[in-house]
Amino acid sequence: MIKSPVGRLVLAVAAVAALLLSACTTQGTGTTPGDSQGGTQQSDLVIGATASPPTLDPTANDAAAIPQVVLYNVYETLVKVDSEGRLRPLLAQKWDVSPDNLTYTFQIDPAAKFASGRPVEAKDVVWSIERIQNGTTTATLKKQMSVVESARAVDAKTLEVVLNQPSNMWLWDMSSTGGIVFDSESTEDLANKTTGSGPFQLDTWIPNSSVSLVKNPNYWATPARFENVTFRYFTDPNAMNAAMLAGDLDIISNLQAPAALPQFSDTNRFTVIEGTTNGEVVLSMNNNSEGLNDPRVRQAIRHAIDKEALRDTVWAGKGELIGAMVPPTDPWFEDRTGDFPYDPERAKALLEEAGVQNLRLRLRLPTLPYAGSAGQFVQSQLREVGIEAEIEQLEFPARWVETVLTNGDYDMSIVAHVEARDIVRFANPDYYFHYNSEEFQRLVNEADTGPADEQAEKLKEAARLMSQDAAADWLFLLPNLVITTPNITGVPENATTLSFDVTTIAAG
Repeated sequence: MIKSPVGRLVLAVAAVAALLLSACTTQGTGTTPGDSQGGTQQSDLVIGATASPPTLDPTANDAAAIPQVVLYNVYETLVKVDSEGRLRPLLAQKWDVSPDNLTYTFQIDPAAKFASGRPVEAKDVVWSIERIQNGTTTATLKKQMSVVESARAVDAKTLEVVLNQPSNMWLWDMSSTGGIVFDSESTEDLANKTTGSGPFQLDTWIPNSSVSLVKNPNYWATPARFENVTFRYFTDPNAMNAAMLAGDLDIISNLQAPAALPQFSDTNRFTVIEGTTNGEVVLSMNNNSEGLNDPRVRQAIRHAIDKEALRDTVWAGKGELIGAMVPPTDPWFEDRTGDFPYDPERAKALLEEAGVQNLRLRLRLPTLPYAGSAGQFVQSQLREVGIEAEIEQLEFPARWVETVLTNGDYDMSIVAHVEARDIVRFANPDYYFHYNSEEFQRLVNEADTGPADEQAEKLKEAARLMSQDAAADWLFLLPNLVITTPNITGVPENATTLSFDVTTIAAG
């Protein structure tokens, strides 16, 4: 699950958390052009973030905090999603697709090379794909690469990938974690070291505290604009805000206390960027749990929660209401907020119809800023219709991922799913929602394997079905609230990928 916050959960689970690094211990930012320190170009960039990566291997864990740091910055992919949500060349100069949509032929940029100096070759892409298919990588990535029948190096710079069925999603998956290209000849431990081809490479990683990147001096394309980039992690959003106000950060990557926006109203000191993300804040429901396996109970829960009041209370009115697992940047977006309007009396009637009384549910929450506040609001509103939600907070990401995402040991949870186009997660009955609708699975499959011009309509139909089934409840969409110093430019308005892409950012 989560730019929000972790995951990719694929969750991308998305999301937000990390152990507090005191704002008092930072070393401050680099000098900026024309400042009193000598007028030199700013060489260091310090970014405040919330979710600390549990590993540096983006294929080993679905936590969104990993690709937030390494995707595009340290590791590259054949194709990349730009700030407008379009696929662009990256390691691949160009690609061709056969008329039957089964064979992809990529031409790798002849200049591309790893930080080690070795050229990026087709064999490295083959190795990276097969590592996902055959190694100890996440089930999400294995699912994405299961459509690959074969991958082979035609020559050093030509890659041929044959799919076992057409897939409109596969190339998009290759623009994210599943498409990262590793140095196949490296012997580094990928959990603690990096072997990428990006403009930065790992300098130091202090778990639960910070990740520091250093400029790759031999980068093959446009050089990095900073010598050093440090991501600092805060569990306390107020501490991150204090660090920004004290001048110890250049950027807050996604403001976790929107009520604090007025603190950054001085345009001489701060720039506020406000857009949207892929981060659906989901009230997850375990469709296998006793009580929740009756759709009428899930529908009652959706009616019982006033999403607008929740967003206004928890996130200062910021963020869009969506009603399904589709953000407005997806081509198949439809406003589904009217499917289950706030109606406590209807909720009570549905529970009575289902023969449910004194229902008690385990609401297992990650230790993320939005999750705790939203959980208390949900608990209060469910109590009004006769459902008791017992809150338990689980350390994020490790304990939450193991307990909820991996083992499915929960009734309800709240987390932001931040991976792009993640409606397809509900087509996997083994995923932690345990939503098992053959009709939904059929629609998702037809959207993926059918003509590309029919994909959007098929997924709109799928979104309508999952909403009506109340497979989950969608509380709101996390906004992209970024705070920068006024000299920082190039931060996109919308967060369209899991990466906090430093390659577009400059200090001018």
